[in-house]
Amino acid sequence: MNKLGVNIDHVATVRQARGADEPDPVWAAVQAELGGADGITIHLREDRRHITDRDAELLKQTVASKLNLEMAIAPEIVKIAVRLKPDQCTLVPERRQELTTEGGLNVTRLKRRIKPVVTRLRRAGCLLSAFIEPDETQLRASAECGFDAVELWTGEYAHAKDDAAFSQALDRLVRAVETGWKLGLDVHAGHGLTYRNIEPIAELGAFSEFNIGHSIVARAMFSGLREAVREMKDLLNGAAQRAAAYDLRDEQGDLVMP
Repeated sequence: MNKLGVNIDHVATVRQARGADEPDPVWAAVQAELGGADGITIHLREDRRHITDRDAELLKQTVASKLNLEMAIAPEIVKIAVRLKPDQCTLVPERRQELTTEGGLNVTRLKRRIKPVVTRLRRAGCLLSAFIEPDETQLRASAECGFDAVELWTGEYAHAKDDAAFSQALDRLVRAVETGWKLGLDVHAGHGLTYRNIEPIAELGAFSEFNIGHSIVARAMFSGLREAVREMKDLLNGAAQRAAAYDLRDEQGDLVMP
């Protein structure tokens, strides 16, 4: 089954652009869940450019599905997460000048700082995921730090300019998924995924969860958020059915390209 986590940060971005009280991310989460979302994702950034502390508190109280908090390893944010106790914390890189999260967290380089954060958040009862690039070294470091899951950065796949680049990016993701499985990690995917590119990657039947935000919120401007989520969920369900209809494993049990 392809689960869908809906990132509602951009709803808060529209609100913050005017310093107003609407649109309300809490209502957006309700609509997303009514549309079939399996989880709600928010990123509480250090500069609070969209989701605020109040949003996070209210969403913790109202989200009926899984609440996934994307966060940096900054001590202030870790302290908030320990108190908030979301269902899942996804550790991500964060730079003030970026428009959105670009590239994955360098778990290999930051292992000594990340490992105690993972331990502290697990004690608070949270599942832990690392947002990383589809790289074997990063996957192994994530497992060593004690993460339950990884979310593979799909930017290379999403922004591929031609068939060769597309195939190369998809193959890299397939190899990363296999490594993740062997390490005992649950494997998710996210970044740059849209209604136009979701089906080939979802048809692999390899990822347990996709986190998608901008594309869904953009379509919601014309169709409404509930319908936009339903449309994406329908694409994922159709891809899952097609994946089940043909065997994507070789004799060794490894994934093969469709």
